[in-house]
Amino acid sequence: MEKDDLDFVLVPLGLFVMAGYHAWLLYQIRHNPARTVVGMNAINRRFWVASMMEDTQKTGVLAVQTLRNNIMASTLLASTAIMLSSMIAVLMTGGVTGHGGNTSSSTTTTNHHWSGITFGEGTKLRMTLKFFSITICFLVAFLMNVQSIRYFSHASMLINVPYKKITNFTSHHLTTAYVAATVNFGSYFWSLGLRAFYFSFPLFLWLFGAIPMFVSSVFLVFMLYFLDVTSDLGWVADVVSTDEETG
Repeated sequence: MEKDDLDFVLVPLGLFVMAGYHAWLLYQIRHNPARTVVGMNAINRRFWVASMMEDTQKTGVLAVQTLRNNIMASTLLASTAIMLSSMIAVLMTGGVTGHGGNTSSSTTTTNHHWSGITFGEGTKLRMTLKFFSITICFLVAFLMNVQSIRYFSHASMLINVPYKKITNFTSHHLTTAYVAATVNFGSYFWSLGLRAFYFSFPLFLWLFGAIPMFVSSVFLVFMLYFLDVTSDLGWVADVVSTDEETG
């Protein structure tokens, strides 16, 4: 197989592996949330919100400080994403496509530069596509983290509303379920932004060829499986039931 043909086989295969894994993960989150870390965290956040809103005078500061920490984490990721996307844009316009009066000479020099460190490098269009894919990942990460900041900001205000004291004044009152859903939406968007950063690693290695990209995709799915799936729930439940029987 020609080196240039590897991009047409290994790159779609690597993307299919990552997309297939996340489709399976989404199915598990929807139908068996206790098996996944995302689902378990969503359940625990509902309990946390309910406990924080039981007595807002005692727990209000703790709740707002916790949500503020989440906002700071999202802000850091959003700032990093927009900075990296700007750097990639500079490389696309100056380092890959070339600029100035002698565009063809600059492009030829760039292609010779990349040919020494890549496996199966392609044309100028293919290099531009690689950089553009990485930029899309970072822009998606930026947008997801901005939405995360939005939901966490809403939740930081809603979580301190004394909903039990205002139920007699309106028929459409605030509930803990609504606030918990807002907090969970913020966490979901934060997770999606983090996933976009994860996706950028195989795409970045694509600059060095299709083989590193495919290997990175398989390794990334392998690592994410151990980060996303929890298997200790049944063991903890057995311990709890044993303690109750002995007590």
